[in-house]
Amino acid sequence: MKILKILLMSIGLIAICALSIQAVQEGPSTAENEVVSKENSTEDYTIHALKMPENLNLAGEQVPIENPDIYERMDRELLVNTYWQSNALLLMKRAHKYFPVIEPILKEYGIPDDFKYLAVIESGLTQAVSPAGAIGFWQIMEGTGKDYRLEINDNVDERYHIEKSTRVACEYLIKSKENFGTWTMAAAAYNAGNTGVLRQLERQEVSNYYDLLLGEETGRYVFRILALKEIMKHPQKYGFNFGEDQLYKNIPTYTVKVDTSVENFAIFAQKYDINYKILKLHNPWLREANLANAKGKMYHIEIPEKGYYQTSK
Repeated sequence: MKILKILLMSIGLIAICALSIQAVQEGPSTAENEVVSKENSTEDYTIHALKMPENLNLAGEQVPIENPDIYERMDRELLVNTYWQSNALLLMKRAHKYFPVIEPILKEYGIPDDFKYLAVIESGLTQAVSPAGAIGFWQIMEGTGKDYRLEINDNVDERYHIEKSTRVACEYLIKSKENFGTWTMAAAAYNAGNTGVLRQLERQEVSNYYDLLLGEETGRYVFRILALKEIMKHPQKYGFNFGEDQLYKNIPTYTVKVDTSVENFAIFAQKYDINYKILKLHNPWLREANLANAKGKMYHIEIPEKGYYQTSK
């Protein structure tokens, strides 16, 4: 009897194994195949080589795209910035908020509108701090900021002030344009410095940015400006879709004048129905929780209009 039971169990195990082997050999069912096919489908996401835009220029100065090295360098920046989709979309959202602040200042100084894209590649339109100590939308070094009359100390750092730092960038660009004769060279000098660019021009005996052999960062610099200009001006052409309600907005503010010290900005903020965080968001150039102001200087502090922020009491 025991032998019969063992025999029956062995037959059952053999049958199960045979069925399993058959199933593996035959592969998944038609329904399963459809599921796998849908999961692995790339029909909704494809990568395309990009057509080189016509009439590429920076501030009206033509890019010699017919030169093979120029073509490749431009193509690289278009590809990198188009297919780094999350970053490009964030830049478009921020631009809607900050370009209206930057554009009229550029116009006031006679700086071509294209230079707003220089701020985009410098900082991503954030109050960035570089490892070298450059700060703000325009990545201004401390020495440069002081040379151009920005206040920089423990309490106040006007490199974080969008309007004032934009004015400094404009003055620097005007000086570079006077030195080198073109806006393209002025853009390169913004990255490498006037002295650094002049040294390379003399060393290589050329006068044009596109004829210079430069380091990685400055060599890519103008092409990055051009790429972001092209993509941000024609987002749908490069696959970006969004509604205006999905873009970031600049909150209206009014100005409060202060010519005394402020012992506690948290208490100061409460007087205007906001909190410390919101006060600093609109005045990032205020670097501490207090303001010494021993000399009685007049400061203009931006306060958001009521109704835009909900704060707890």
